[in-house]
Amino acid sequence: MSPTAPPAPLDDLVDAVATLAEDRPRVLLGIAGAPAAGKTTLARWLVDQLTAEGLPAVGVPMDGFHLADAALDALGRRDRKGAVDTFDGAGYLALLRRLRAERDTTVYAPAFERDIEQPVAGSIAVHPDARVVVSEGNYLLLDQQPWTEVRAAFDEVWFAGLDDAVRRERLLDRHVRFGKSPDAARAWVEAVDEPNARLITATAGRAARYVDLDRYDLRG
Repeated sequence: MSPTAPPAPLDDLVDAVATLAEDRPRVLLGIAGAPAAGKTTLARWLVDQLTAEGLPAVGVPMDGFHLADAALDALGRRDRKGAVDTFDGAGYLALLRRLRAERDTTVYAPAFERDIEQPVAGSIAVHPDARVVVSEGNYLLLDQQPWTEVRAAFDEVWFAGLDDAVRRERLLDRHVRFGKSPDAARAWVEAVDEPNARLITATAGRAARYVDLDRYDLRG
């Protein structure tokens, strides 16, 4: 599905967030996209650029709400980890609402450690001076509960897009880098990641902005 929103030049993105922050005590910005599209890289770039411009920002990934392997085993879902029902969407929504409401105290958020492929609670501190929270994840624009409420909890959600062939290659490389054999990585991408990617890409037209990462390389 082709997104309806035009590509957004990176030079405009910091200004767009700064404009949102003019009349809000804290901005919650979501970045959606398919696996390995570059969401995390874009989120980190934005956090660094905004902070350097005097708008303190912090990244809080949706991946911190992966269900742990023990929970996935109990549910019989470990063989499709990364699908929408392998996340604690309600817990993620509760965190976003806390980040909106609790601006006078430090709120701690979970991270996701790829070395162990597990969420780690209380890893990210969102201090009261954080003016922007950037949160990236696959399903932020999905039209089903609780994800419709997740979308409403953000000021805006953008979509990070990347050529499918490039994205798949990066995804295969990532799986191999974190322990899968090349054959196992290809099998996982075909059986798990790509069905998820098709679901996610179909939501791109709901984004406030489409960020064309084919045009930029932020990986440094």
